[in-house]
Amino acid sequence: MYTLYYAPNTASMVVHLALLEAQAAYRLEKVDFSLRAQKDPAYLALNPQGVVPTLVHEGVAYQETPAILMLLAEHFPDAGLMPAAGSIAHARCREWLFYLSHNLHATYRLWFYPETLGHTELPAALREALQMRMAGFWDFLETHLQNNGPYLCGDQLSVADFYLTVLMRWSRHMPRPATGWRALQQLAARVAQRPSWQLMCERESPEPWHPGAPA
Repeated sequence: MYTLYYAPNTASMVVHLALLEAQAAYRLEKVDFSLRAQKDPAYLALNPQGVVPTLVHEGVAYQETPAILMLLAEHFPDAGLMPAAGSIAHARCREWLFYLSHNLHATYRLWFYPETLGHTELPAALREALQMRMAGFWDFLETHLQNNGPYLCGDQLSVADFYLTVLMRWSRHMPRPATGWRALQQLAARVAQRPSWQLMCERESPEPWHPGAPA
């Protein structure tokens, strides 16, 4: 049995999605950000950074979204969460997980948490710079999908696509949401139509998001 400590609209969504895709036995523990539950000593004992997701399995707590996704792929090798271990496609999938974490995910943190940069609110010039940085990532991913898609690892859907879709969702209120890029929009639409995505949204009740119709 897995226990996922989650908060709606956060990166824990992709771990929840992976658990559903793997048909794993799990239970949810909501970390209520409005009550600052992520800073509760009991939660900090599991995740000293005070963030989500945290996945607990057999008494061990795991953090960091890409690491958790790779762990679940190892635990459920027949679920198709990643290409076959030892293959070039598997190595590429790992690369994409780290790319998304180090670039998109990290930049969002600056956008949503200006205090990270010492601001209570982002100055206009910094907001513009971050938007341009995000657009560069979307351009890069769009070109890759157009040339090598329909998914990040070619024809095979993987946790990298789930992670990308969750990160795309975060752009929904930004001046240039990721769905403005055609290949990205098509990928997100296909993921959002999966039964696992629908069930994840039903159980977490995040803010609604409709990336549009798939191709």
